[in-house]
Amino acid sequence: MSLTFALEHRDGAARAGRMTTPHGVVETPTFMPVGTRATVKGLTPAMLADVGSQIILGNTYHLALRPGDELIAELGGLHRFMDWPGPILTDSGGFQVFSLASQAKITDAGATFRSHIDGALLHLTPEKAVEIQQNLGSDIAMVLDECPPGDAPEAVVRKAVARSLRWAERCKAHHSRKDQAQFAIVQGGTNLALRAECARELAAMDFPGYALGGFSVGEAPAAMHAALPECAACLPEEKPRYLMGVGRPEDLLVGVAAGIDLFDCVMPTRNGRNATAFTDAGIVKLRNAKHERDPAPLEAHCHCYGCRRFSRAYLHHLFRVDEMLGPILLSLHNIAYYLRLMREARAAIAESRFAEFVAVRRDGWKKPPSTD
Repeated sequence: MSLTFALEHRDGAARAGRMTTPHGVVETPTFMPVGTRATVKGLTPAMLADVGSQIILGNTYHLALRPGDELIAELGGLHRFMDWPGPILTDSGGFQVFSLASQAKITDAGATFRSHIDGALLHLTPEKAVEIQQNLGSDIAMVLDECPPGDAPEAVVRKAVARSLRWAERCKAHHSRKDQAQFAIVQGGTNLALRAECARELAAMDFPGYALGGFSVGEAPAAMHAALPECAACLPEEKPRYLMGVGRPEDLLVGVAAGIDLFDCVMPTRNGRNATAFTDAGIVKLRNAKHERDPAPLEAHCHCYGCRRFSRAYLHHLFRVDEMLGPILLSLHNIAYYLRLMREARAAIAESRFAEFVAVRRDGWKKPPSTD
């Protein structure tokens, strides 16, 4: 078995667990920094390790296009290629099919679409998604699924669920790499009956882990928050649960409260590149003139390199003069913040005080400088 998972503590539906992979142990709940093209933008593996990253995510679609999954396999696999010794999860390319929907043709056979790089015609089938990820050598590989938009009619969502189930069967049948675990993806939008139906079918296939896909794709955050507890409860309790592509710090806490173990999102690094920082006191926008002479660190109790060494005034200066160090330091801080939030949530679950922890965090985010 390439992956094991053990639940260690519960506080209501919130869970603290321990996931063991061929490249190391992951204590959950945790956040996975997104390394789309074999790098978390602007950050070295050493930087990620320094702030406590346990597992990162790679993107099947982008890596298959450049430099190519066969080349990565030839060079020793994705871990060696990007010099990340810890666990890696790779997505299947299904979300890229969703994002390219206007130029994609999706049938039961798979998806056909044009490369965003050179316009070349590409075919992604369940079997091809499996082969690419086996070449990459990730610890966790996702099945190919169809992700409908958040506002899709029920008939469209139902069709996507049926197709995702068929594709999951094909992915499982084609998967052969023994040191790689394969996770299934539950679709169904905010239709709880469809989510439950999809989860039951996938649970019967006995995958090592399960994800909730199709959230944060256009639906209101409140709708996602309302659906998460029941959706998570549909997933096998003894397997790791992953909420794909979500999201803001408050979304992560809602997910943890619902019983989710793993999260990923580009938001920490994307916001960091745009001079926006996450803190316990809310959002801080470093381009604002009020920081020009501020000698204080971004967050006094944060142990990331930027907070240990530099002032808000310096960070403001870096963005004002368009120096690349600004996005690097703020991306690192935001990743550190997300990881710290998950570590603190785990500790609170272990001490049966998770609800109190959430209340304190939410109260802090509502106070100034939340509109800074």
